[in-house]
Order: sequence, then C-alpha cells, then structure tokens
Amino acid sequence: MSDILSPQLYSVEETIAAIEKGKILFLSGDEHVLKQLPKGRWIGGTSPYFMTPEGGKTSRDMIFIHELDQSHVEKVQIKLYNTSTIHHITRDAPENGFTLLLIPALTDILLQYAQRAPEYEDMFIKPVIGWVAGIHPDDIHQTVPKIFNGGTGENFSDQAVVMHVTLNENTAATIGIINIQEQGEGDTFTFRETGFSCKTVLVNGIEQNFANYLAEKQINIQQPLVADYSGASINVSFQGIDTQSQTVSFYAPVFSGVEYKLAKPVDDYISAFSRALPEMENTVIFSCNCLLNYLYSDLEGKQIAPMFGPITFGEIAYQLLNQTLVYLAIEEF
Repeated sequence: MSDILSPQLYSVEETIAAIEKGKILFLSGDEHVLKQLPKGRWIGGTSPYFMTPEGGKTSRDMIFIHELDQSHVEKVQIKLYNTSTIHHITRDAPENGFTLLLIPALTDILLQYAQRAPEYEDMFIKPVIGWVAGIHPDDIHQTVPKIFNGGTGENFSDQAVVMHVTLNENTAATIGIINIQEQGEGDTFTFRETGFSCKTVLVNGIEQNFANYLAEKQINIQQPLVADYSGASINVSFQGIDTQSQTVSFYAPVFSGVEYKLAKPVDDYISAFSRALPEMENTVIFSCNCLLNYLYSDLEGKQIAPMFGPITFGEIAYQLLNQTLVYLAIEEF
C-alpha cells in the first residue's frame, strides 16, 4: 500500500493523524508525547533513543512509528498482562501471526518474563518479539519507564502490553536476531543459580568471587557474557559491579548450568553489523536495537540501514536478550 508510513520519527500531530486514520501502529517516544495521543489501534513504550534513516538520534518531542500493513492482517487484539497472567502470552497468541510485547524496565514483570519465558507453553513456536521500555537518564528521579495501551489510552509502569496480530493465511511472520558478539577463547563460567546478579561463579569448574575475578583480570565489562545455545549466541550484559557487596549484576538473567564465555572484542561495530545484515529489507516491518550497542559503539548520528526503530533497554525475541538487534519480517507466499 502506497500510504504506509516509512519507519522513522514523526511529530505528535502527524502521529495523531495516523491514529485517527485507523492505522495499526507500534510507537516509541518520551512519556509526555505518548500521553498526548488519542485512543486507537496502537501500543507504545517509552524511549528517547532511536535509530533513524539519518542515523542514531536522541529526541524528547518526536515519536517513532512502525506501521503494520492492514492488507496482511486478519485480526488485532491489544491486551495487558501482569505477573499473574504473563505466562499466558503464548497460549493467547494466534496460530498464524505474531505477538509484539512491550515491558517496562526495572519491574517485577520483566524479571519474571526474563527468567520464565523459555518455559511458557508454545514459546519458540509462536513468534513473540518486542522490547523493554526505558527513560532518559535525566528523568531517573522524576518518572519511570512506561508502556501504553492505545486502545484505552492508559499507561502502566508495572504491566506488559501486547498486540496479538493474526495474519492472513497466505502470510507468515518470522523473527530475526542480529548478534555480532561471539564467544571468546578464554575461561568458561557457570552459575549455581539463575538470576540477575551473583557473588560467586564457577570459573572452569572452580568457585570464585566474580567481582574479584573481573577486577583482577581487568575485564572490560562492555563485552557481555555469551552462551552458545545449539549454535545461537545469546548475550548477558553486565549492568555493574558493587565492590562493597562484592556483587555483579546483569541486564538479563544468567541461567544455572549454562556455560558462558566472555565475548570477543568488537573493533568496528558498524562494519560488523553491516556484514551481519540479511538481504530482506523490503519485508522488515519492525526492528529495535540495544541501548548498550548505541552507547558502547557511539551510534549517535551513524547510519545502520535498513533496521530502524527504538533504541531499547532490552530486546525480546521470544526471550529477553541483550546487546542485539531483533527484527520482524512478514512474507507472502
């Protein structure tokens, strides 16, 4: 359809006009601009960082729009989930279609999803993609990350919102993950417990304090831990080290019994990312990239076509991911 909006930043007025036309939209922006929008067929989350056709950009007054072509769609359902119901997300998902999921950062529901999602019924069978909402550092003491249910106009800081999309029978959705991190050749780490933090770790089978290990080895914690899941690399990014409590924290959970290694250094993010891009730009309808990639690789003003969308505080491709780009493609057959 010729009137499909291209994925990029739009003004509040342009976004309102798109909503009033009945368009199906995935939105991201600052809280104060999302609050100005009317009810409609949209969901949204807070983030002030974006990858645009002009390059990485920070904006507090524009809204990033991904529009879903209605010619592909049979049915749309917007639904909220809390900690008691989030495990139903894949059970409720359509047999042919996808689910776009938005979760606020630093919440119990994110913790539960991160730890339990791989166990949910039909997970990895029905496509689930999305991202974790966040806020600008300047707003830390004024507000918290939020998600928006465009159907009702409500916003929440402790629930997740999804759009379950049923596609036409001649259309299918696929999820892609671009991860330029690879396991290094060094020590192997395993953890006794699943969680977002730890004090001790088994290094090549020998228990050590992880904070002391990282300090003694002078590890650059911008490089994540990487696990190999049957050939797929899954990152766990370091959030920080509390030297007083001797605790290491992560942006996604480490899982007990899984073997991790530190990632190889990435010398040129843009080149590595460009080599990893698939040749399917015309079918990509949604993508998002991790804030850690944005910060560590200094992506402000740098172009990474054709994957445009919010810069996020965690990516969701079935389960919670870190330091990756995820995308959703729709193909006709």
